[in-house]
Amino acid sequence: MGAESNESLDVLSVFLTGIPGLESQHGWLSIPFSTMYIVAIVGNSLIMIAVQEDPVLHEPMYLFLSMLAVTEVGVSVSTLPTVMGILWFDARQIDFDGCLAQMFFIHTFSCMESGVLLAMSYDRFVAIYNPLRYTAILTLPRIICMGLGITLKSVTLMAPLPILLKQLPYCHTNVLSHSYCLHSDLIQLPCADTKLNSILGLAIVLATFGLDSLLIVVSYVLILYTVLGIASEEGRWKALNTCVSHMCAVLVYYVPMIGVSVMHRAAKHASPLVHTLMSSIYLFVPPVLNPIIYSVKTKPIRQGIFTLFSLSQGSI
Repeated sequence: MGAESNESLDVLSVFLTGIPGLESQHGWLSIPFSTMYIVAIVGNSLIMIAVQEDPVLHEPMYLFLSMLAVTEVGVSVSTLPTVMGILWFDARQIDFDGCLAQMFFIHTFSCMESGVLLAMSYDRFVAIYNPLRYTAILTLPRIICMGLGITLKSVTLMAPLPILLKQLPYCHTNVLSHSYCLHSDLIQLPCADTKLNSILGLAIVLATFGLDSLLIVVSYVLILYTVLGIASEEGRWKALNTCVSHMCAVLVYYVPMIGVSVMHRAAKHASPLVHTLMSSIYLFVPPVLNPIIYSVKTKPIRQGIFTLFSLSQGSI
């Protein structure tokens, strides 16, 4: 059986699913999806370039923001080939190794995004609790170490998932319920016990998203406690206003994630279209909204992007 299962993996293919019930509208649906990808990739790339090029933006807050932009471009690029392949060409088939690679990159970049949001909450706490030593505490070497630590943690935690899935036998038609490969979908396919995979997946979720979200809440409790200790009302509002963009980014990231989890457990019999839409919101909306939020709410970022455009026009 082991030899047969290993041999079958050489030719095993996985079939992805488009948007249930709207297959005939895929051509039209490709327009909003293409627009979202363009906004996400271009918007986050502009933030990265602006932070790199503008010395004014070489501060901890904006360096963390550029890290967030990297993770969101990573998530978008990871899903783009299969999503647009289905909508444009009805290309539903993907080889098993390619599916495992896509799953790894989607989950790794999502895990990195959660870690960066936690680092940004720590950044906001330091800025409000000890503003005079803000740049002395969050030095460039420390920020780089934090970024490398987040990357290493994400890669290390996600690496076992495709390795374990590769060892299992697959005996039936391998059809996934989304237009991209997710671990929760792939563990439904093997005709063998996947308890270890499920336990590991749950442990990773708790160790990353669960712990990160808890620490973000703790950070904001400490921020609120610090802000309430500020004497002037104007000072309190000014301090809280520096956190608005980050709070929006946290809500945009975690609310859809919680919604997907609730749907999978409390509404298993809901329409497949509902599940597809919730998962799409979780993966597509944060990369689209975050560059818009930070461009609108953060004046230095807005000015940095304007400077990029003025420089490019001046060089033409």
